[in-house]
Amino acid sequence: MATPRTGTVRAGRQARPAPRRRWTSRWTALAFLAPLIVYLLLFYAYPLYRNIDLSVHDYTPRAFIQGDPEFTGLDNYLAIVSDDAFLRALGNTALFTLASIAAQYVLGLALAVFFHRRFRLSAVLRAMFLVPWLLPLIVSASTWSWMLNSDNGIVNAALQAFGIGQINWLTSPDTSLLAVTVANIWLGIPFNLVILYAGLQNIPAELYEAAGLDGANAWQRFRRITFPLLRSVSAITLLLGLIYTLKVVDIIWIMTRGGPADASTTLAVWSYREAFGTGQPDFSPAAAVGNLLILIAFAAGLVHVRLQRREERR
Repeated sequence: MATPRTGTVRAGRQARPAPRRRWTSRWTALAFLAPLIVYLLLFYAYPLYRNIDLSVHDYTPRAFIQGDPEFTGLDNYLAIVSDDAFLRALGNTALFTLASIAAQYVLGLALAVFFHRRFRLSAVLRAMFLVPWLLPLIVSASTWSWMLNSDNGIVNAALQAFGIGQINWLTSPDTSLLAVTVANIWLGIPFNLVILYAGLQNIPAELYEAAGLDGANAWQRFRRITFPLLRSVSAITLLLGLIYTLKVVDIIWIMTRGGPADASTTLAVWSYREAFGTGQPDFSPAAAVGNLLILIAFAAGLVHVRLQRREERR
């Protein structure tokens, strides 16, 4: 009878360290997560808190120095929404964003499908299409400003060769938004090309071979195989494009400064101009406009998550 007792005691002694090991693994996991948590708190949570604080107080340069801003609640948001420039900036933001992400996606997908086929110089041409993505934005915006210059721009010179008169791309209210949108589309195509091309690499080649044996042409293979299997990659590409385009300031500011007559002013440009562009900074309304952009991006993210969950349930 002694032997079973000894065995039971030994088994119990061996089982005791299990909770300690669990605690050790938890602390190890927290240690690895700590840098990420600190990063999120410092560079996301705290700036968001400060932006909300700015928007509900009346922060002037004097209030920044003395540290006694007046609490205004939602007055800054009401002032922004009731401003005559709000609807125009909102409309410009919608046109600029939707046109940019739609054109960038379509052109990026077309180029990704084109480069998915193996041919000579494919890698070299793909690298050349990445140049707009690698250039500093100030260089790209300045180049487009020169190209679209009314008097000496290469675009007008080319149009005049075909008998088309001078177009004031950057100084006319009718064309300034179109000009900055075209420049932004050119800048965003490489990002869409890279992401969608990577997605195409994950589609099994056997599917295309089977479709070819069944007599499917190129359009049918794209419509039945490529596009459906790129749905998840396309969704995240469009979401990232939306978030990036909503906050575009530098391209528009360098090319038109939001003008003329606010014709190319978006919400992001309006926020920047209120805070830094007039020489008389008004930080609180600028923060309120910035928070509206955050809410729009957050709503788009929620829609994306909901669609992804619905797709996973199928």
